[in-house]
Amino acid sequence: MNSTAAKRFGLGLLDRASLVLFVLVLVVFGLLSPAFFQVENAVNILIQTSSTGILAVGMTLVLLTAGVDLSVGAVMFVAAAVGGKLILGGWSLGPVLAVMLGIGLLFGALNALFITRLAVMAFIVTLATRYFGRGLGLRITETRAMNLPESFYELGAARILGVPAPVLIFATVVLLAHLTLIRTPFGRQIYAVGADLEAARKAGIHTAGVLFGVYVICGFCAAAAGIVALSQAPAVSPTFGNNREFMAIAAAVLGGTSLFGGRGAVFPGTVLGAVLIQTIENGLNILNVNPYLYPLITSGVIFVAVLLDAVRSRVLARANRRRIYVETES
Repeated sequence: MNSTAAKRFGLGLLDRASLVLFVLVLVVFGLLSPAFFQVENAVNILIQTSSTGILAVGMTLVLLTAGVDLSVGAVMFVAAAVGGKLILGGWSLGPVLAVMLGIGLLFGALNALFITRLAVMAFIVTLATRYFGRGLGLRITETRAMNLPESFYELGAARILGVPAPVLIFATVVLLAHLTLIRTPFGRQIYAVGADLEAARKAGIHTAGVLFGVYVICGFCAAAAGIVALSQAPAVSPTFGNNREFMAIAAAVLGGTSLFGGRGAVFPGTVLGAVLIQTIENGLNILNVNPYLYPLITSGVIFVAVLLDAVRSRVLARANRRRIYVETES
């Protein structure tokens, strides 16, 4: 194998790192516990992945524009807190779900307003709304857990054509986001903005509108993720949604989305990253690993995700510089 082929192989391996890691995880947990490969356990992994996966889809769109949204966990919390108060106050489930989704849209629009109109860095804006959201959620819940009625649990336990409702919602969000990215002008504009904001602006793309759109979509996905999470465990605790933004970022980056923008995909990338993270947690649970080790292992997954993205970006940058040099020489 010559050097060029070796480099192509290495780059291809980096692009499929999440798939390689996923296979390794399956092999390791499968050897350690035969119960890991049971069909029921596989379905449980998909159900448990749904909430984080929906959150990661919204995060992927933001990361593709070279941005970030650190407020999504807080949006989940506020939406769940308001929804819990309303349903305990006698509201029916339909209007409650609509209000929760509206809260997600409102937070997304608030983030987008500061980023696009006031030119404040996305990291700063979403960090501020993260703390604002958590404080607001704690105020609404009065720092006490709220146990919700069975209607939320019935939503999570429902099956449509044999498919669990959380998985179906996750699949719908993935399908819509995937088609948006690959089939619409808006999707192509997202990639263009992430690759080079100034070049996209000079090309006539309404960059502010694109950025506004992705943050609003991300807020909507955060609220939807809160609904799915509540359907699996119908209780709103003071820690609801805490640090979920980091798991969403890790899932997106593990799936090949670059933190530097312009490169990545919802399917299969982000989906595989989210399933990988949940598979690791599920395997640790089956093996009865000490729960206090979960954060350490999760942090290791996030570190691997960021490291892979950095290495991938460096290799691509070197390849581009060499191609430009060769074209100049010729």
